[in-house]
Amino acid sequence: MAEDSSNPYRLPRGVVPRRYELRLEPDLEAFTFAGTVGVDVEILEPVDEIVLNAAELEINEGDLGDVALAGIDYDDEHERAVLRLGESASPGPARLNLSFTGTLNDQLRGFYRSTFTDDDGDERVIATTQFESTNARRAFPCWDEPDLKAVFEVTLVVPKDLMAVSSGAEINSQPAGNGRREVAFAPTMEMSTYLLAFIVGPLEATEPVDVNGTPLRIIHPVGKGHLTEFALDAGAFCLGFFEDYFAIDYPGDKLDLVGIPDFAFGAMENMGCVTFREILLLLDADSSTQQERQTAVDVIAHELAHMWFGNLVTMKWWNGIWLKEAFATFCEMLAVDAYRPDWKRWLAFGLSRAAAFDVDALAATRAIEYPVVSPADAEGMYDLLTYEKGAAAVRMLEQYLGADEFRNGVRHYLRRHSYANTETHDLWDALAESTGEPARDVMDSWIFQGGHPVVTAAARDDGTITLSQSRFRYDGQTDDARWQVPVVAIVGTDTGERTDRLVLEDPVALGGDSPDWVMVNAGADGFYRVAYEGELLGRLLDTGPDLDPLQRYVLVDDQWALTVADRLGVADYLAFAERLATAEDDLAVWRRLAGTLGTLDHMVPDAGQAGLQTRVRAMVGPAWGRVGWEPVAGENDRIGELRGVLARTLAVGGNDAEAIARCRGLMAAEGVDPALAAAAIAVVAATGDEVDYEEIHQRYENAPTPQLELRYLMALTTFDDPALMDRTLAATLDGTVRSQDAGFVLRGCLENRDHGPRAWAYIAEQWAEINQRLPSAIVPRMLGGISALSTPELATEVEAFLEAHPVPQGPLIVAQHLERQKINVQLRRRVQEELGGTNT
Repeated sequence: MAEDSSNPYRLPRGVVPRRYELRLEPDLEAFTFAGTVGVDVEILEPVDEIVLNAAELEINEGDLGDVALAGIDYDDEHERAVLRLGESASPGPARLNLSFTGTLNDQLRGFYRSTFTDDDGDERVIATTQFESTNARRAFPCWDEPDLKAVFEVTLVVPKDLMAVSSGAEINSQPAGNGRREVAFAPTMEMSTYLLAFIVGPLEATEPVDVNGTPLRIIHPVGKGHLTEFALDAGAFCLGFFEDYFAIDYPGDKLDLVGIPDFAFGAMENMGCVTFREILLLLDADSSTQQERQTAVDVIAHELAHMWFGNLVTMKWWNGIWLKEAFATFCEMLAVDAYRPDWKRWLAFGLSRAAAFDVDALAATRAIEYPVVSPADAEGMYDLLTYEKGAAAVRMLEQYLGADEFRNGVRHYLRRHSYANTETHDLWDALAESTGEPARDVMDSWIFQGGHPVVTAAARDDGTITLSQSRFRYDGQTDDARWQVPVVAIVGTDTGERTDRLVLEDPVALGGDSPDWVMVNAGADGFYRVAYEGELLGRLLDTGPDLDPLQRYVLVDDQWALTVADRLGVADYLAFAERLATAEDDLAVWRRLAGTLGTLDHMVPDAGQAGLQTRVRAMVGPAWGRVGWEPVAGENDRIGELRGVLARTLAVGGNDAEAIARCRGLMAAEGVDPALAAAAIAVVAATGDEVDYEEIHQRYENAPTPQLELRYLMALTTFDDPALMDRTLAATLDGTVRSQDAGFVLRGCLENRDHGPRAWAYIAEQWAEINQRLPSAIVPRMLGGISALSTPELATEVEAFLEAHPVPQGPLIVAQHLERQKINVQLRRRVQEELGGTNT
């Protein structure tokens, strides 16, 4: 292992760890902890100092076997401690012993505290961990880099009435005096520091389920065991699914899925001890919507895929975060599609992929993989491009190679690199060796350059159709970037249909007879836009085949993207949407249609809003007539979700008085279908008054499940009353709203049609407190709401403020938000011109 001497955040490699023996005693009343760590190290060259990572810790004393420490120097900027030795240490094995103390912080990173109120109304405290990417160093001194793998033996000293769990199975528990007990855990496999976890608190566990010899449990705060059945079933299925898919046994000795009340991310793939936001693990299947259940299974599947792709085989450095996260996102689709085929998970993937397209069409996009120097750089990689664009690129490759061939290549990769670290090209090389296809050549153009192409289909005078590519950007600019684009096109001629498969680089003419129509990206798996010039789109819709839901979804998504890029008129898009909506009954397509109609509603001036609402009612009407208010016994879950989408679109986007009144009745009724109940809450909030606000706020405070709690909380951001907006904004900082949720509430307030500017004024005024209270990773995501502030004056104001108040943990993400805000300013101008005059 060679040190990257050009990077001041990298550790020297003269001493490397092999095994940690870690003993910790947290104090859940004083919010502190004390610990010792003994590290079996290998000294590779003579050294007179040892450099390791430590942040927010006080190292009290230590030695290297018989060699005492002469002193300790801290490098706070690079989060390191330099242990000066009393004498030089020679190459060979040695034992480093350190004692240290630290604070159980409230920043949701490192070793931190989480609180909840139990059934008796008492506040309870949990001490838990979140180490990815570089926060293990906040819990104990360590070599906190992913390629410095080691074995971990953890012992926790805890109050005897509290539960303790860690990455390894519990192997011993014995009294430790003063009402405490000492809990020892089995050694872990050889793994990176960021994958270790330990948790202490008033917790309970389900009875374990045996999955091919692995005990699987759900661990949860006391009193929430009734919300575990669904996740336990999904977790058992996914664990078995991945053992089969990867053809490698689960590499741990047990698997605990742990619900944490305060958690900055969605979940974390700690080896053997996976942590989740409660909303993604603890749910009541009867009161939750299909989307809420699907999201929970998505995240469970994602984290369990990491047990192999990320934990067993790990990236060498943080520039490789994208690969483990993109692959786990791809794998979650595979597992959920197998768990519930009726949910049509690959179809729903279009919605999240659209969000990645949205970022990737900006000048401020980035390559999927880019150089990472500092912890802040690593933190900035957790975005839509890493997860969704990365997953789309992996899916595109899988479809190009064939599902079976791709899976065999992945198995080859995992077997070759088990318990080791890899670079991105190692996966492509394994796939190439296994399939004989040039996977690396195809993928490099997608991974190492930002952006994506638009494939343009154009008819020549002689009737033939040519395909060409160029970079797609919302601002209309382009460059010489080229991709190897795997294109699947279906061509219709007088003699029938044919499928053309090609890798598009330079312009190419589709061969054969002059086509009547062509459908590009026919499988909808390619990460590119399609533009049909002239009459080609009309010919496809008029004389082409019956399009499946995914093909229709892609058409809507592409036409909207062309509208945002000013390559299609707003009125033209609306006419296209009206034509498609007449016969549309698919959930995913309607979600995309509803999203675009919501954007138009947000931007249309007051004078044009009534006209747009009339058109929305006409669009929704035919589908609503087929679905109606009453669920049918035995209907597909997706039909219920569609009913909710249509009801909300009809009531809010269409301002339909009857639908609004019906939703008010549904919110007060018992036994309402969950999707329709969720829509009713949203409608009442969007059209409600202070009395409605008080009702929803009370329901938020007394919600029996995490899903209902979040529904009510986010509904508070949509009320059309400045005084109520002020109450919601204040709740993000006065302790009413958990810090893990506050940023998303603020984002929702920014997106309020009438009071987004009011929310921005509050954020600017409270900027210092927001940054102190919110977990740092959430701040850049909170700012995503600024893109809804689409007036020239606000765009100028926001840009000036953020230039004066930079966000170091997400500068590129913030730049993307600012650019999208400018794009929306231009879109708003066109919406006003085409749908309702030019007044603002």
